[in-house]
Amino acid sequence: MQRFGQIINLKPGRIEEYKKLHAEVWPDVTKAIAKSNIKNYSIYLKDEALFAYFEYHGNEFEKDMDEMAANPIIQKWWDVCKPCMLSIKTRKEGEWWANMEEIFHQD
Repeated sequence: MQRFGQIINLKPGRIEEYKKLHAEVWPDVTKAIAKSNIKNYSIYLKDEALFAYFEYHGNEFEKDMDEMAANPIIQKWWDVCKPCMLSIKTRKEGEWWANMEEIFHQD
């Protein structure tokens, strides 16, 4: 199992829209997330910053993420969510949500 922490910002004035979208996540989106071996997925909000945490329980992360990204339902979901978000400047090339380095963990 791998743990992931990610961060992104929300555009000014888009917080309530983003919260509403996630209060009513499409069932096919949650199914696609689970099919991609992602478990224990949470998104937290502080001011205009979003922090996501999830656990990956598969063996082929890149393959699973590519398959999820190719899913037409996921693409439509991203089309409605992305206008709310603003990537941070220090993200790596190719990232939308910026991956974070885990520096401490305790079970």
